[in-house]
Amino acid sequence: MGKTVRAHTNIALIKYWGKKDALLRLPLMSSLSMTLDRFYTETKVTDSAENRFYLDGIEQKGKNAQRVFSYLSLLQQKFGVSGNLQVESSNHVPTSAGLASSSSAFAALAAAFCDHYEIRVDQRELSRLARLGSGSACRSVYGGFVVWKKGNDHESSFAYPLDHQMDLQLLAIELNQQPKKLPSTNGMKQAQTSPLFNTWLERNQTELEQMIRAIEQDDFTSLGQLAELNANEMHAINLSAQPGFTYFEPATIKAIKLVEQLRKNGIECYYTIDAGPNVKVMTRLKNVKEIINQFVSVFDNVKIVNASFGPGLTYLD
Repeated sequence: MGKTVRAHTNIALIKYWGKKDALLRLPLMSSLSMTLDRFYTETKVTDSAENRFYLDGIEQKGKNAQRVFSYLSLLQQKFGVSGNLQVESSNHVPTSAGLASSSSAFAALAAAFCDHYEIRVDQRELSRLARLGSGSACRSVYGGFVVWKKGNDHESSFAYPLDHQMDLQLLAIELNQQPKKLPSTNGMKQAQTSPLFNTWLERNQTELEQMIRAIEQDDFTSLGQLAELNANEMHAINLSAQPGFTYFEPATIKAIKLVEQLRKNGIECYYTIDAGPNVKVMTRLKNVKEIINQFVSVFDNVKIVNASFGPGLTYLD
């Protein structure tokens, strides 16, 4: 009987936004993320008379199930195993709303698959396997700060953890939990038509090194400024694509302005935004209560989750 595996989602502070190889999900740039304690997926893989995929207790059909079993078939071929499988997942992340639900989903699935077939691999190989399901999933194999090395092929593209943590809280401001209108895969492809894309790509290694240095020096200000800049660069590419597009909604802009106003008022905080309308606010522990109070006073019925550093893969039973 296989174990249930829990994987936590991650939020990129240096963004991954573009594929070099769609089949292997090799990225055009390296990235750096923070694994979060409050958002996670739990998955169990068992033998079955026919392939079945249950998400939060509801059997999935169509594209959702097809993606899962195409991925599992790929892993079965890779390791020379076979058989129909039942996948049971519970997702504690708003799906497809820019909170990287696929990162925890495929990290948990890769680990549960290996556990089910008693395939012994190290964390680096698990990172590679998770990447084949969803690029950002390779980072969710680890806790804390994680770097995804872009590499040039399957063997050289993997994630690894940084042995540093700091006083960093992330407030997930859930402005909209609806699935995004433009899937990330489509957005990444369209973004490459921007005349700014290559310039951003050329800056990637410099920004990654600057972020690692900020983390190692416990420099929250540099971390926040750089994460905010990197997110804005990514969304500027989206806006300047041909044709242009955006994941922002009016509430997104309103949240950005509130973060900027809080900074002017002496409350240090910064924002980052992924492929979706939701805003993530980075701050120190001492400022969390005040920032939450400000957002609650400005937004009606806003949901705010205070997250900190999450662990790597956990085997629950």
